[in-house]
Amino acid sequence: MPIRHAIFHQLDKQPDGNPAILHARDSELPATDAVEALQADLNDSYNAKQGKVWGFFHGESGAYPFSGWLKQYLDEKQDFTGFTRVSVEHLQKLIEEINLSTGGHVLFSHYQQGLTEYLMIAVLQQVQTVGLDDDLNVVVSRYLDTNNFSCAARINLSEWRNNPNSKQYISIVKGKTGRKSSDYFRDFIGCQEGVDGPGETRTLLKAFTEYVEKEDLPEESAREKTHALLDYATTQTKLGQPLHLQELSEVLDEDRPQAFYDHIRNRDYGLSPEIPADKRVLNQFRRFTGRAEGLSISFEAHLLGSNVTYDAGTGSLTIKNLPTQLKDQLKRRVTESGELQ
Repeated sequence: MPIRHAIFHQLDKQPDGNPAILHARDSELPATDAVEALQADLNDSYNAKQGKVWGFFHGESGAYPFSGWLKQYLDEKQDFTGFTRVSVEHLQKLIEEINLSTGGHVLFSHYQQGLTEYLMIAVLQQVQTVGLDDDLNVVVSRYLDTNNFSCAARINLSEWRNNPNSKQYISIVKGKTGRKSSDYFRDFIGCQEGVDGPGETRTLLKAFTEYVEKEDLPEESAREKTHALLDYATTQTKLGQPLHLQELSEVLDEDRPQAFYDHIRNRDYGLSPEIPADKRVLNQFRRFTGRAEGLSISFEAHLLGSNVTYDAGTGSLTIKNLPTQLKDQLKRRVTESGELQ
């Protein structure tokens, strides 16, 4: 993961009502293994965060100047240090306007992963810990907490520059400290929501369920495809990458690599070719399966509470919206037995 440029600035904001103090670094961080390790740890934590906002830049304006400064930097009209300095000064201004009580160490990192370039901005906290030195003396040390952060964004620079119609080249972590914290950082980036990650993920899973029903797949085959979908989606989210529908279709059926993709297009689900999968929604998509004395039941976990209701008291399931083929078989059987005329 080559890091092209990286720098830290510090915003010292105490909860005493005094203005935030900016401690700006005047040069980039040197390229070291420690910086590489920091970025790798931060990427892993960022990818694991749930409930991100995916979007694109507002038009450049006085309210949203960040994209203009970023463009100047990429066009080599401003160096990296100067770009980050004017940006962090704007961040300082926004913190003062909303009277946010927490500052932190602001990392700007321009790095490359594969053929794709990214800019990550994260506000990290420095934490004290107690340990032992080589002589078994108790010492206090400090480290940057790359696991717990509420303000961070990643911009896919390659996507932004090469695909002007994209609406999902920015992702931002949703803060857990309240909407105020999340909104100020989103305003700093100048990001507007472009893709509903949880909604798109739910639509994709709905399309998959209907595809399995339409194909009338055997239970074992349906289970294998479900596992394949979840394995692919989990791998992509760990890498911080969206799901590619064409690629997913090939994963689901090597013999008919277009089958699932064609199903999505023919039914017009309105899905984007690339979906920023939502980890929480994926975790809910599992299959409940049971077999005993000639009875075999299997359904996706997300149907529990909607199409499938469980009564723990009586140990019974109530199923709505039965598959058409099953309803036809039941009707024929009832008709043949003379119970339905």
